[in-house]
Amino acid sequence: MSGDAAVNEKKQEKTLSRIGRKPIPLPDGVQVEVQYGGVKVTGPKGTIEQKYHPEVVVKVEDGEVLVERQSEKKFHHALHGLTRSLIANAVTGVSEGFTRSLEIMGVGYRVAEAGNGIILNVGFSHPVEIHPEEGVTMEVEGNNRIHVRGIDKQKVGQLAARVRRVRPPNTYKEKGIRYSDEVLHFKPGKAAARKA
Repeated sequence: MSGDAAVNEKKQEKTLSRIGRKPIPLPDGVQVEVQYGGVKVTGPKGTIEQKYHPEVVVKVEDGEVLVERQSEKKFHHALHGLTRSLIANAVTGVSEGFTRSLEIMGVGYRVAEAGNGIILNVGFSHPVEIHPEEGVTMEVEGNNRIHVRGIDKQKVGQLAARVRRVRPPNTYKEKGIRYSDEVLHFKPGKAAARKA
Protein backbone atom coordinates (compact mmCIF):
# COMPACT_ATOMS: atom_id res chain seq x y z
CA MET A 1 0.00 0.00 0.00
CA SER A 2 1.41 3.40 -0.98
CA GLY A 3 1.97 6.16 1.58
CA ASP A 4 -0.94 8.28 0.24
CA ALA A 5 -3.35 5.33 0.35
CA ALA A 6 -2.38 4.58 3.95
CA VAL A 7 -2.91 8.22 4.98
CA ASN A 8 -6.34 8.32 3.25
CA GLU A 9 -7.38 5.08 4.96
CA LYS A 10 -6.33 6.46 8.34
CA LYS A 11 -8.31 9.68 7.72
CA GLN A 12 -11.40 7.68 6.71
CA GLU A 13 -11.12 5.50 9.83
CA LYS A 14 -10.88 8.59 12.06
CA THR A 15 -13.94 10.20 10.43
CA LEU A 16 -16.08 7.07 10.54
CA SER A 17 -15.21 6.34 14.19
CA ARG A 18 -15.73 9.81 15.64
CA ILE A 19 -19.43 9.43 16.46
CA GLY A 20 -19.32 5.76 17.41
CA ARG A 21 -16.53 6.22 19.95
CA LYS A 22 -18.39 8.83 22.00
CA PRO A 23 -19.93 7.34 25.16
CA ILE A 24 -23.61 8.12 25.75
CA PRO A 25 -24.15 9.61 29.24
CA LEU A 26 -27.34 8.45 30.95
CA PRO A 27 -29.42 11.25 32.56
CA ASP A 28 -31.04 10.72 35.97
CA GLY A 29 -33.99 8.38 35.79
CA VAL A 30 -32.95 6.72 32.52
CA GLN A 31 -32.10 3.01 32.45
CA VAL A 32 -30.72 0.97 29.53
CA GLU A 33 -31.12 -2.79 29.46
CA VAL A 34 -29.00 -4.58 26.84
CA GLN A 35 -30.80 -7.45 25.09
CA TYR A 36 -29.80 -9.65 22.15
CA GLY A 37 -29.82 -7.42 19.05
CA GLY A 38 -31.35 -4.47 20.87
CA VAL A 39 -31.66 -2.30 23.95
CA LYS A 40 -34.62 -1.36 26.13
CA VAL A 41 -34.41 2.30 27.17
CA THR A 42 -36.70 3.44 30.00
CA GLY A 43 -37.10 7.00 31.26
CA PRO A 44 -39.57 9.54 32.69
CA LYS A 45 -41.39 9.93 29.36
CA GLY A 46 -41.73 6.25 28.43
CA THR A 47 -39.94 3.20 27.05
CA ILE A 48 -38.31 2.58 23.67
CA GLU A 49 -36.98 -0.73 22.38
CA GLN A 50 -34.24 0.02 19.86
CA LYS A 51 -32.89 -2.79 17.71
CA TYR A 52 -29.37 -2.84 16.28
CA HIS A 53 -27.17 -5.19 14.25
CA PRO A 54 -25.94 -8.18 16.32
CA GLU A 55 -22.36 -7.60 15.09
CA VAL A 56 -22.14 -4.45 17.24
CA VAL A 57 -21.33 -4.75 20.95
CA VAL A 58 -23.23 -2.49 23.40
CA LYS A 59 -22.26 -2.20 27.08
CA VAL A 60 -23.52 -0.13 30.03
CA GLU A 61 -20.75 0.93 32.40
CA ASP A 62 -20.51 3.69 35.04
CA GLY A 63 -23.68 5.50 33.95
CA GLU A 64 -22.70 5.49 30.27
CA VAL A 65 -23.56 3.41 27.21
CA LEU A 66 -20.54 2.28 25.17
CA VAL A 67 -20.79 1.04 21.59
CA GLU A 68 -17.96 -1.08 20.18
CA ARG A 69 -17.35 -2.59 16.74
CA GLN A 70 -15.94 -6.05 16.10
CA SER A 71 -13.46 -5.18 13.34
CA GLU A 72 -11.99 -2.38 11.23
CA LYS A 73 -14.12 -3.28 8.19
CA LYS A 74 -15.99 -0.41 6.54
CA PHE A 75 -19.32 -2.20 7.24
CA HIS A 76 -18.57 -2.32 10.97
CA HIS A 77 -17.43 1.31 10.96
CA ALA A 78 -20.80 2.33 9.48
CA LEU A 79 -22.76 0.21 11.98
CA HIS A 80 -20.73 1.69 14.84
CA GLY A 81 -21.81 5.29 14.24
CA LEU A 82 -25.39 4.37 13.29
CA THR A 83 -25.95 2.25 16.41
CA ARG A 84 -24.54 4.95 18.68
CA SER A 85 -26.83 7.59 17.10
CA LEU A 86 -29.94 5.39 17.40
CA ILE A 87 -29.33 4.62 21.08
CA ALA A 88 -28.47 8.28 21.84
CA ASN A 89 -31.77 9.35 20.21
CA ALA A 90 -33.67 6.80 22.32
CA VAL A 91 -32.02 8.12 25.52
CA THR A 92 -32.89 11.73 24.59
CA GLY A 93 -36.44 10.68 23.66
CA VAL A 94 -37.30 9.02 26.98
CA SER A 95 -35.69 11.84 29.01
CA GLU A 96 -36.61 15.02 27.08
CA GLY A 97 -38.74 13.99 24.09
CA PHE A 98 -38.64 15.40 20.56
CA THR A 99 -40.66 18.23 19.02
CA ARG A 100 -41.01 19.23 15.36
CA SER A 101 -42.92 22.47 14.71
CA LEU A 102 -44.55 23.55 11.46
CA GLU A 103 -46.03 26.84 10.26
CA ILE A 104 -48.86 27.37 7.79
CA MET A 105 -48.40 30.30 5.38
CA GLY A 106 -51.10 31.78 3.18
CA VAL A 107 -54.26 33.89 3.38
CA GLY A 108 -57.17 31.73 4.54
CA TYR A 109 -54.92 28.77 5.32
CA ARG A 110 -55.49 27.43 8.83
CA VAL A 111 -55.38 24.39 11.07
CA ALA A 112 -57.67 23.16 13.86
CA GLU A 113 -57.58 20.27 16.31
CA ALA A 114 -59.84 17.28 15.63
CA GLY A 115 -59.80 14.72 18.43
CA ASN A 116 -56.20 13.54 18.68
CA GLY A 117 -55.44 14.77 15.15
CA ILE A 118 -55.73 17.94 13.07
CA ILE A 119 -57.79 19.33 10.18
CA LEU A 120 -55.95 21.39 7.57
CA ASN A 121 -57.64 23.97 5.35
CA VAL A 122 -54.92 24.79 2.84
CA GLY A 123 -56.59 25.76 -0.42
CA PHE A 124 -58.14 22.45 -1.46
CA SER A 125 -61.85 21.94 -2.13
CA HIS A 126 -61.98 19.81 1.03
CA PRO A 127 -60.26 19.89 4.43
CA VAL A 128 -57.45 17.38 5.02
CA GLU A 129 -57.56 15.36 8.23
CA ILE A 130 -54.41 13.82 9.74
CA HIS A 131 -54.26 11.52 12.76
CA PRO A 132 -51.02 10.54 14.52
CA GLU A 133 -49.92 6.98 15.18
CA GLU A 134 -49.46 5.67 18.71
CA GLY A 135 -46.71 7.37 20.68
CA VAL A 136 -46.95 10.72 18.86
CA THR A 137 -49.14 13.71 19.72
CA MET A 138 -50.12 16.82 17.76
CA GLU A 139 -50.82 20.25 19.25
CA VAL A 140 -52.20 23.34 17.52
CA GLU A 141 -51.04 26.81 18.52
CA GLY A 142 -53.23 29.65 17.23
CA ASN A 143 -54.55 28.76 13.77
CA ASN A 144 -51.27 28.40 11.90
CA ARG A 145 -48.77 26.47 14.05
CA ILE A 146 -48.53 22.73 14.63
CA HIS A 147 -46.29 20.98 17.16
CA VAL A 148 -45.58 17.26 16.69
CA ARG A 149 -44.24 15.66 19.88
CA GLY A 150 -43.10 12.18 20.88
CA ILE A 151 -40.28 10.08 22.33
CA ASP A 152 -39.40 8.37 19.03
CA LYS A 153 -37.43 10.77 16.79
CA GLN A 154 -38.18 8.76 13.65
CA LYS A 155 -41.96 8.72 14.21
CA VAL A 156 -42.00 12.46 15.02
CA GLY A 157 -40.02 13.25 11.86
CA GLN A 158 -42.20 11.02 9.67
CA LEU A 159 -45.45 12.58 10.89
CA ALA A 160 -44.10 16.13 10.49
CA ALA A 161 -43.01 15.27 6.92
CA ARG A 162 -46.51 13.86 6.23
CA VAL A 163 -48.11 17.14 7.36
CA ARG A 164 -45.70 19.23 5.26
CA ARG A 165 -46.33 17.05 2.20
CA VAL A 166 -50.03 18.04 2.19
CA ARG A 167 -49.08 21.49 0.85
CA PRO A 168 -45.30 22.01 0.49
CA PRO A 169 -44.10 25.65 0.47
CA ASN A 170 -44.63 27.45 -2.86
CA THR A 171 -41.48 29.41 -3.70
CA TYR A 172 -43.43 31.95 -5.77
CA LYS A 173 -46.64 32.57 -3.78
CA GLU A 174 -45.29 32.24 -0.21
CA LYS A 175 -48.00 29.72 0.62
CA GLY A 176 -47.86 26.24 2.09
CA ILE A 177 -46.66 24.35 5.16
CA ARG A 178 -43.05 24.65 6.26
CA TYR A 179 -40.93 23.60 9.23
CA SER A 180 -40.57 26.49 11.67
CA ASP A 181 -36.76 26.38 11.33
CA GLU A 182 -36.82 25.95 7.54
CA VAL A 183 -35.16 28.71 5.51
CA LEU A 184 -37.02 29.42 2.25
CA HIS A 185 -35.71 31.44 -0.67
CA PHE A 186 -38.74 32.95 -2.39
CA LYS A 187 -38.57 33.72 -6.12
CA PRO A 188 -39.96 36.94 -7.60
CA GLY A 189 -41.71 35.24 -10.58
CA LYS A 190 -41.77 36.21 -14.26
CA ALA A 191 -44.10 39.22 -13.90
CA ALA A 192 -41.90 40.81 -11.22
CA ALA A 193 -38.80 40.11 -13.26
CA ARG A 194 -40.32 41.85 -16.32
CA LYS A 195 -41.18 44.96 -14.25
CA ALA A 196 -37.62 45.16 -13.00
